[in-house]
Amino acid sequence: MEGIRARIRLDRGGFLLDVDLALPQQGISALFGHSGSGKTTILRAIAGLERAPGGHVSLGDEVWQDDANGIFVPVHRRPLGYVFQEASLFAHLDVRANLDFGRRRVPASERRFEIAPVAELLGIGHLLGRRPAGLSGGERQRVAIARALLASPRLLLMDEPLAALDLRRKQEILPYLERLHDELAIPIVYVSHAPDEVARLADHLVLLDEGKVVASGPLGETLARVDLPAAFADDAGVVLDTVLAGHEEDHLSRLEFAGGTLYVGGHREAPGTRLRCRIHARDVSLALERPQASSIVNVLPAVVAAVAATDTPGHVLVQLRVGASPLLARITERSRRELDIAPGRQVWAQVKGVALLA
Repeated sequence: MEGIRARIRLDRGGFLLDVDLALPQQGISALFGHSGSGKTTILRAIAGLERAPGGHVSLGDEVWQDDANGIFVPVHRRPLGYVFQEASLFAHLDVRANLDFGRRRVPASERRFEIAPVAELLGIGHLLGRRPAGLSGGERQRVAIARALLASPRLLLMDEPLAALDLRRKQEILPYLERLHDELAIPIVYVSHAPDEVARLADHLVLLDEGKVVASGPLGETLARVDLPAAFADDAGVVLDTVLAGHEEDHLSRLEFAGGTLYVGGHREAPGTRLRCRIHARDVSLALERPQASSIVNVLPAVVAAVAATDTPGHVLVQLRVGASPLLARITERSRRELDIAPGRQVWAQVKGVALLA
């Protein structure tokens, strides 16, 4: 069965959105780009809140819009859930009644979820008798997500659901979003302009710039590209899926990935736990020989795959292969020249910083 297809062209005078998307029908697909790149408009068009003339939107074999054949399914008939930046709960109803509003939209024979398990999944069971005014921002947003799920959607759309929250509330809600990813077989299209948020949650990444798709593909492969526009260069880096192999006596933990071993501090999960980590290109340096007497713990053998100029004068971006995994390094043009960095060159990558995302 095909995934999510969205062919959308909207001309707003000073802004043209022109995209043709093919997204997987599982996991989280993130639409990432700076403000005004068209992320929310795409989400609204998939939902049917915006109608793009000549457009096409489908989920699997179910067509929601096909103007060439006169098909346009209205919003209320599309089996989807939509979570906005603001929770928009009914202030006069308690949490249970807010959730029941989403549940009652679906005939009993078609309901996939009930209140109790959804409340447990999102950690809001103790809030069912409270009114929205008495909830924190993170609690309100978790209730909004639960209400969307109780509509038994085949697709969940999330429009920057953490944008209105402070850092503490974001950290509170992120583990629950990860649980949605791990425990529910519902595809999610997730809009964000926060790189770390996308790196932590996404499986598939779509990069948008000025209404156009500049890259689309699996998260790891897409982030590791060196041919992306300058608008994304400052956040260049890779995301690695690792397994916590064990803990060392010096308070370091050992992570295994498809390319070697990394050591990180301050993480005490049980061995065998799967963890995702991010390595910024600016935190990777290169050497032709394995460094001796260095304070940098993570030193990995690598092969240069590609070299590309950046928007910063005098700097280049180097794509590396560490076993089966990609890695990026940002170095100066002088270093590239003096080390003769070119595709095929064997080097040692010194990783100065590893950010655990989950």
